[in-house]
Amino acid sequence: MKIGVISADSASEKRVALTPDAVKKLRKLGFEVVIQSGAGQAAYYADELYQAAGADIANSSTEVINQAQIITTVNDLPAAVTEHLTAGQVVIGMLDPYRNSQLDTYAAKGATVFAMELLPRTLSRAQNMDVLSSQANLAGYKAVLLAANEYSRPFPMFMTSAGTVKPAKVVILGVGVAGLQAIATAKRLGAVVEASDLRPAAKEQVESLGGKWLDVPMSEDEAQKAKATGGYAWTPSEQYIKDQAAVVDKALSNADIVITTAQIPGRNAPRLVHGATLAKMKAGSVLIDMAAGTGGNVEGSVPDETITTANGVRIVGAANIPSQLAAQSSDLYANNLVNFITTLMAPAAKDDASEKTLALNLDMNDEIQGALAVTHDNQVRLAKR
Repeated sequence: MKIGVISADSASEKRVALTPDAVKKLRKLGFEVVIQSGAGQAAYYADELYQAAGADIANSSTEVINQAQIITTVNDLPAAVTEHLTAGQVVIGMLDPYRNSQLDTYAAKGATVFAMELLPRTLSRAQNMDVLSSQANLAGYKAVLLAANEYSRPFPMFMTSAGTVKPAKVVILGVGVAGLQAIATAKRLGAVVEASDLRPAAKEQVESLGGKWLDVPMSEDEAQKAKATGGYAWTPSEQYIKDQAAVVDKALSNADIVITTAQIPGRNAPRLVHGATLAKMKAGSVLIDMAAGTGGNVEGSVPDETITTANGVRIVGAANIPSQLAAQSSDLYANNLVNFITTLMAPAAKDDASEKTLALNLDMNDEIQGALAVTHDNQVRLAKR
């Protein structure tokens, strides 16, 4: 059983699907691995490191497709590569399934395609396969460093002979994995941190990291509804959403740094910061929009560009932050893939009863495989949103 690695477009993506350490793990499990030449170069994994780990090097993506039964990738395969797939091959990656225009092609080719973003994150046995968490954790950390580089003042409070330097005020909007890591990192750098999320249940997490929760008044009835669901399945009223927007608007008007993290799989990112709020912010303040690649949380943000508003506010469209930490994010992503790939395999006996080899065991009734498979048996399985 051979696993292949396709090179990403290094202009926009520096990560690689498997690292040399992951190759070693797969080799110990009985797999062979073939890597497209240069696939790991942008993440500082040279071809020689893969060869030392036991992988073969292919000169092109076509060679990888022709040799491998399982194809791993970071993002969706290029259309020219997809055309070379054959029936029975498996493709695994972060494929943006709800926006993916190639699903019909994958199905027609007879490929089984797994989109790692669809992993049921509530399953305990799936936690070590959670690519969204592994990548978001790094992204939240790096977002704070990007903000520190853009901001023209220091983060911590300084006592100097010329006077006291006040700490930076940081506001985090969206308290998922990325938001929590951003809070922790900003606190370590000495900033004063406030945070907001639509889920009241996030308050304890924010405060446990030393952040201040931007509290929104709630009616007794609404508080009970939120408490009953833990805040995660709670649908807030229009009045609560309006009140929260007012609290956030005030906090942002006084902020030095704002980091927005809210994204919804398969949909455009929710707009959290509007032009009217930007107009109230201080000259020199910085916004890091981590959702710039999916529509943006900040009005006016542009993917992979930094713009300055008329009143001197800098908006950084951070569309793919994990790619900026390619060595580490590739390492974590590769571990996620290795853990998932092992669930697809079952031992198959050879003619010689003393030896065994690996064989694919695709089971759409399995709670993980069934959730991740977007094409199988020449059919698109993904429910449209």
